Amino acid sequence: MSTQPRTAKIHRKTAETEITISLDLDGTGQSKIETGIAFLDHMLTLFSRHSRIDLNVDAKGDIEVDFHHTVEDTGIVLGQCIKQALGDKKGIFRYGSALLPMDETLCRVALDFSGRPFLEYRAPEKVDTIGSGFPFTLVEEFLRGFSFNALINLHIELLYGRDAHHMAEAIFKGLARSVDQAIRIDERIAGTIPSTKEML
Repeated sequence: MSTQPRTAKIHRKTAETEITISLDLDGTGQSKIETGIAFLDHMLTLFSRHSRIDLNVDAKGDIEVDFHHTVEDTGIVLGQCIKQALGDKKGIFRYGSALLPMDETLCRVALDFSGRPFLEYRAPEKVDTIGSGFPFTLVEEFLRGFSFNALINLHIELLYGRDAHHMAEAIFKGLARSVDQAIRIDERIAGTIPSTKEML
C-alpha cells in the first residue's frame, strides 16, 4: 500500500455539463453516484465496487437533449481523476486484465497505464437500447473519454453476448477488475516507476 494518499477531486464545467468527481484509489468500493442517468449510475456503482475505488460522482448535464454529453464527460473526468490520483505511478503493477462472464456474455479486457492513450473496442455494431433509453453506443463513448484522459492503453472485446444490459455490465466489471489489478502497489518495486523509460 502506498504511504501517500492516492486521492483526487476534479470539477469540470462546460456549456453542456457540470461534473465533480472525487475518489480514493485505496478504498473499499464505497460510492455515491448521481448523474441523472439511472443506467450510468448503475455502471459506475459497479465500477467502484469491483475496482475497490471509493467514488463520488455528481454530474449535471443536458440529458433532456441527449445522454451523450453527460456520459462522455463523466468518462473524461473519471479518467482525469485516476490519472491525478496515481501521480508518477511509482510502484504500481501497471497492467491489468480480466475475462469477465455475465450470464450469456463474455468480455475480455486488458489495459496498460502506459501514459500512451489508446482504445481498441470490439463489440457488435447493432445492439438494442438498454432499459429506459440508454444507447449501447454510449458505452464506447464513455470508454474513449476515460482511456484518453487516464492515459491508458485499453483493449476491450465482447467475445459473445445477447443481452445489451449484460454486455455493458460485463464491460464495466471487466474494466473495474483490470484497473484494480493495475493500480495496486507492488511492494517489490515500491518507489520505482515500472518502465525502462523511467516514466509513464
